[in-house]
Amino acid sequence: MRMNIRKVFCGVLLLLCSLQTLANVVYQDANVRFTLIDEGTLRLEYAPDGKFVDNKSFMAVIREYPKVNYNIKNNTKQVVINTSKLKLVYKKGTGPFSKENLTISSAKTISKSFVWKPGMKQTGNLKGTYRTLDGYDGSEYQYSTPKHEMPIEDGLLATDGWTLIDDSKSLLFDGAKDWDWVTERKSAEGAQDWYFMAYGHDYKGALNSYTKFAGKVPLPPRYTFGYWWSRYWSYSDQDFRDLIGNFQRLDLPLDVLVIDMDWHPISPEAGGGWTGWDWNERLFPDYKAFLKYLDEQGVKATMNLHPADGVRPYEKKYKEFMQRLGKDDGKAHEWLGSDKQYVKAIFDTYLHNYMDEGVDFWWLDWQQWEKDRAVKDLDNVFWCNYIWFTDMERNGNKRPMLYHRWGGLGNHRYQVGFSGDSFITWESLKFLPYFNSTASNVLYGYWSHDIGGHQSKQWGSPVEPQLYTRAMQMGQYLPIIRSHSTKDPSLNKEPWAFGQDTQQRLANVINGRYALVPYIYTMARKTYEEGLSLCRPLYYDYPEVRESYEFKEEYMFGDHMLIAPVTDEVNPNDGYATVKVWLPAGEWLEYETGKMLQGGRIYERRFTMDEYPVYIKAGSIIPYFGKLKNLSGTNQAVTVRVFPGGENGFFKLYEDNGEDKNYVTEYATTPLSYTREGNKLSVTIGPRKGQYKDMPVQRQYYMALPCQKAPVSISCQGKELPFTYDGMNLETTIDLGMVDCASGVTVDIEMPADYVLVDGVKADFRHIQTMVRDYKQHEAGMVYTEDFGYLEATPLRLTYHPEKQEETFNAYNERIKRVDQVLIEQMGDSENYKRAMRLLNREEQP
Repeated sequence: MRMNIRKVFCGVLLLLCSLQTLANVVYQDANVRFTLIDEGTLRLEYAPDGKFVDNKSFMAVIREYPKVNYNIKNNTKQVVINTSKLKLVYKKGTGPFSKENLTISSAKTISKSFVWKPGMKQTGNLKGTYRTLDGYDGSEYQYSTPKHEMPIEDGLLATDGWTLIDDSKSLLFDGAKDWDWVTERKSAEGAQDWYFMAYGHDYKGALNSYTKFAGKVPLPPRYTFGYWWSRYWSYSDQDFRDLIGNFQRLDLPLDVLVIDMDWHPISPEAGGGWTGWDWNERLFPDYKAFLKYLDEQGVKATMNLHPADGVRPYEKKYKEFMQRLGKDDGKAHEWLGSDKQYVKAIFDTYLHNYMDEGVDFWWLDWQQWEKDRAVKDLDNVFWCNYIWFTDMERNGNKRPMLYHRWGGLGNHRYQVGFSGDSFITWESLKFLPYFNSTASNVLYGYWSHDIGGHQSKQWGSPVEPQLYTRAMQMGQYLPIIRSHSTKDPSLNKEPWAFGQDTQQRLANVINGRYALVPYIYTMARKTYEEGLSLCRPLYYDYPEVRESYEFKEEYMFGDHMLIAPVTDEVNPNDGYATVKVWLPAGEWLEYETGKMLQGGRIYERRFTMDEYPVYIKAGSIIPYFGKLKNLSGTNQAVTVRVFPGGENGFFKLYEDNGEDKNYVTEYATTPLSYTREGNKLSVTIGPRKGQYKDMPVQRQYYMALPCQKAPVSISCQGKELPFTYDGMNLETTIDLGMVDCASGVTVDIEMPADYVLVDGVKADFRHIQTMVRDYKQHEAGMVYTEDFGYLEATPLRLTYHPEKQEETFNAYNERIKRVDQVLIEQMGDSENYKRAMRLLNREEQP
């Protein structure tokens, strides 16, 4: 009897010890363990043999969690766990989890009520992502009969309000201190390892909860958000130098050069190939000098790798590699990712040296066998991604960065995705916004697409300027902007390969992308902290509104911008494309046109090739960069734009070193804010907080007021400040000079007494310029009438003399109201007149 008591005591003691070693275990018996990750997220384990899994899994890499508030009722028959978001009821001693013994229900705080039992199927999963766009035209696969829709994987979110993730079969990490490595799970047959998330329609909260056990999305280096040039082409060192020279000649920024497969030879006789580890000296006679040249230009280098064929005897460092393996058999050794010695040998023989010599990160493209040859169920895509990314974490000073294919849940920890070889079609362009934004539902928010498509459906078809322009305009508002195409000589996407109009539009996109980087980089920090991707579906913010689910091409670009992409051709008769747009509640500034639109409505809006549907929340304050060569360094000038429509606004600008590994703790934030009372506006760049390497003491700052009339006066600490006014874009710019970042500055602005928004005039000015240029092409000998000349010159009148803006606007408004008469006086009732009215968007629409 005493022996039994001693056994019971020891068992209880062991149980208490196990509860203390694993954080937040709220209930455990011989076969069942419940762990609270947060108030809405549970780990549920059933172990037939009583052996629970404490190792990290491929999906769940965090095993300790912050304290969670809960209460528990535990009696001989059942255990009941309550939190602010859920209630769990389990019948004790009844075996594996089933609908007979386990129930989880939502608490009253959850926006979508539910009662869940094992075996229930979701009815409203909002989907996740898919490995590749290879072979798909839009969502339809082209290389099968019949064609089929893309089987996009289920995501973490559902309108049902709950999600169950079954991790029971997932591989584990072994906890090795030198390099955490794969190990097979040895759970008994019938073991269950589940994660249950209760979130209602708080989709943002659910994604944040997921990061608490699956890990954060690492912050990419800042250069990631600049322009990438890529092409599958037999580029030589000289070709790349010429390419970069052309970017510089056109004064276009460039941050990343993607070097595709031909950097390495497939054999001593061949000039290029799919895999290999040596440089092709026929194309790159001195690769170290080439990498040094890129570094001098501030351009980052990434190299394409297809590692499947492994290391072959003809490669230069084959003997060194074999010595690291401890072998000397003279054979080719194909890739075996589960073999740590093999992987270390490749990195130590080749890749670490290349990174020391100037390669910044790797483009990894696994296209071969799905599973590892030695470890059952080890997915080669996921495991290669893990290997390459964590090697950068462990070695060198560069911030880890990887460009690769999707490998399943948990792959968000390895950042940027390569979506594969899409077709150059309008259908593919139309599909991208949906594909991109739903990927945020599995935290895979950094897709890099072949902007404009990879290949034509018919070989030899040239790039269509309108389609490529629209693709690039969308790319400006995607996570990564990277041009790419295949080895079809007709697929030239360099800006200088197009006519003047298209070249200018592409230049505007590239420069416009760089202007957005302070905003994008701040949102990327939010991705790291909260699991909220840069491009995200509208239902994150408007989960109870039907249209937020229906308008699948629209997406939020960060917190303040809504994008409604143009995915159809313009009407050839008037040069406008029509876009059906749903705007959520509130006011939204259509930035390209300067039109303020009331939300809660569906609109049909029309846009020329020079315009793109970007909607900014009224009253936003957003930081921008000016003209840049690239994103190197930390002291770029910042323009703080205050958008019309609000009484106050706030934005916290995020900064760090941009390229080092220390961003988790070494960073700074600067508060940007304004208040508006009547016609008085006060804008503040607050004191910066935090610190990071190479942080500037002072920064050149500007303030800008877009789509508004010019101010009456501007002052700072009682001193009047000058300003410039851009009449074409109706934007005031104030040069603040070098601002002490530790103290900041406040600027007081007096606007005209009347309503300052110049509603929609920005577009009218642009359309007038287009119309005038078109008219001159048809009537080169024409002479301006006084009214026609006034319309054309109004923007410059405002630029030259903003102090006369009331007089100028009055004269302009009087003429634009009777623009049909002005045009008839200039052109007569002719084809020129009819065409001019269409170009001005003044023609009645059906």
